[in-house]
Formats: sequence, C-alpha cells, structure tokens
Amino acid sequence: MDHLAHVSNQPNSQPQSQISHLALDIGGSLIKLVYFCRYDDSCRDDDELRSQNESLGSKSDNSRPVLGGKLHFAKFETSKINDCLEFIHSMKLHLGGFHDCTARSSDKIFIKATGGGAYKFADLFKEKLSVSLDKEDEMECLVTGANFLLKAVHQEAFTYLDGQKEFAQIDPNDLYPYLLVNIGSGVSMIKVDGDGKFERVSGTSLGGGTFWGLGRLLTKCKNFDELLELSHQGNNRVIDMLVGDIYGGTDYAKIGLSATTIASSFGKAISDNKELVDYKPEDISRSLLRMISNNIGQISYLNALRFGLKRIFFAGFFIRGHAYTMDTISVAVNFWSKGEAEAMFLRHEGFLGALGAFMSYEKQCLDGLTVNKIPQRFPISVSSAGNKIYCSMNGKSNGNESIECTVYGT
Repeated sequence: MDHLAHVSNQPNSQPQSQISHLALDIGGSLIKLVYFCRYDDSCRDDDELRSQNESLGSKSDNSRPVLGGKLHFAKFETSKINDCLEFIHSMKLHLGGFHDCTARSSDKIFIKATGGGAYKFADLFKEKLSVSLDKEDEMECLVTGANFLLKAVHQEAFTYLDGQKEFAQIDPNDLYPYLLVNIGSGVSMIKVDGDGKFERVSGTSLGGGTFWGLGRLLTKCKNFDELLELSHQGNNRVIDMLVGDIYGGTDYAKIGLSATTIASSFGKAISDNKELVDYKPEDISRSLLRMISNNIGQISYLNALRFGLKRIFFAGFFIRGHAYTMDTISVAVNFWSKGEAEAMFLRHEGFLGALGAFMSYEKQCLDGLTVNKIPQRFPISVSSAGNKIYCSMNGKSNGNESIECTVYGT
C-alpha cells in the first residue's frame, strides 16, 4: 500500500478492545490520524498507575479502571483516501469511536474529525466504514492540540538556527500569549491567549500546497516527500537573484543587506535565456522551498509585531522536521525582528488538529473509554475541557513518536 502512514511500534493488527478514540484531521493535502492503543493487561499494574498519578497531584476515582497505553500517529495523502480507509478498516480503528449517549439503543458509531475533509468526505466514511464523523472546529482543535503539547509534553518545542537544535524550556504558567503558525496547504496564523481563547489574525495562501503544487508542475516529482528530498541536493543561487548579483558581488551595507540576500526569488530566470528543461529540478525545488519559507517567516513576524508577541510556534506538515525549512524560517524571523522574536518548532508539528479532535472525546458521555487523566513522568499539567491531562514522551525526536499515557475507563 503506497501511503505515508507511520505507526510507532504498532503491530499490523490489534484486538478492537485494545484500541479506542480514533480522531482525524482531514486536510486538503494530508489526512492525520491519532488513536489510543492500550497495553496488554499484563504489561501495566493499575494500582501502580493510580499511585503514580496521585503522586503528581491528580486525584483518581478508584472505581474506574486505569488503562495504560500509547497515542499513535499516522498520515496519508488526502488524494489516496481509500488507502486511509483501508488502513482504518484493517486495524479496526473505526470501532474506537463512541455511541450517541442520547440514544442508548443506537448502534451508530461516531468518530471525532476536524478539517475541511470532515465535511467533504463524511458520506464516504459512512459508506465504507459505517461510521459518522462528529465534526470539531478546525481552529479550536489546532489550539487545543498545541496547548496540550506545549504544556504536557517534555521537550516538545525547540529552536533551530544555523544548524543548531535547542529544546526550549516552556513554563506552562508563562505560555500565553503566543502566535501559532500552522502551515498546511495554506497558512493560518492564530493569536493564542489561553485555553479556549484564540483569534485567527492572519494567514496566507502561499503554503505547503503551493510548494507541492508548483513543485509538481516544475519538477515532475510525484509526492511532497520526494520534492522535499530533492531540495537537499539543490542550489537556489542558480535561480534566485541575489543582492550581490545586482551590486557586482558586494553588499548593500547601508540598509543591512548582504551580498547573499535574496533580492528576487527565481529572478535569474528573467535574464538567463534558459528554458525550464535547462534548470536542474533540485535547484528549482530548493529555490521554491526558500521562497515560501522566507515569505511565511516574514509574514509571521509582522503579525507577531502587531500584537507584541515575542514567541512564534510553527507547526504543520510543510515543515516535516526539515532542517533547511526550519533554518530559513528562523533566519527570516531573526532578520526582520533584529533578534527580538524567536521561531520555535514542535516535534508533533503535523498532528495538532488531530490531537485537538482526540481530546474533544472528553466532552462526550462514552460507552467505552474517556480521556480524563494522562499521568506523566514530569509534574506538568494541562487543562482541557475542565479536566487535567498528564503525559510523557516515548521515542526519538522524529515528530512521529507515540505518546505514552493512561486513560480511565467509565
């Protein structure tokens, strides 16, 4: 099956009783999945987990079972949604939803979903999987997911500049306000003032979809990852017009522009007297990635400046943990802010919306599991829908790790 799925340490199939709470973020380019998979009962001791949870200051109801497990992540191209449906069916993930609590006799299963595709593909999910999509607001899910990760997950945020990655120490009591820049097919810029307090203040249509779409037309790459990989090998200076190209190899020091500053993206194509076939695909990809990343970084800083925000978190699958992308965005923010603002990135950058949809299960009365408390090794709590949630990370920092957690059964 040709898809982008990544499920950390996940067998090919699991008994349905071990899987619950599938949540989806169906975007214009990618479908993101989050679901909880419990450990085998022999792997965790309920009393031990309760004791750990209570030692972190969280009270538990001893009459409710404690279920240890992991949150798992997967992604698919939206254009290959049938592969996604096949994956969900083969893993029996669609059985991990909830029943309408107002109609106990109903056997209809609801799955939490967000993004435009939750509306566009609702009938397809009903036809193929016999489930209904319970739709959650996209912006609210993004913010809920971001707040959860930043407050609860150790070493979730980091800076990346000049090839140096440094994890940020986030104080949950000093998190707000911040600017959340979610780079999907397009870009949304959201000013976050607290739990459930946010405003979409700006955005741009030049995002991941632009890079993918133009890249596909100009280089014939078949998918996003192929295009991104191609950019590793490219040299944007072959196509971009630099300040030095205009000033005979020198800086424009009076206004602080170095000779290597890009004056015009793709500008050399004007005077080179070349056709598209004369340029290397890798150089085109590199120039395109630089153009879009620079643009997003600059617009993000200008919006942060509007509201006096010093901290900007960038997320979304456009980034993909790609060093050159992060470095370009960081340089843009650093340049335009003169070092006063800081670009930060998230390890689970592409799953904010899906995580927010997952956490919205707390609002439902469920026949199965309810996500009330997630203990973690680090005494940091995050508030969501009136409940306290705790969690810890498990695995390497590749952006697709599972999150080790526990939930309470009803």
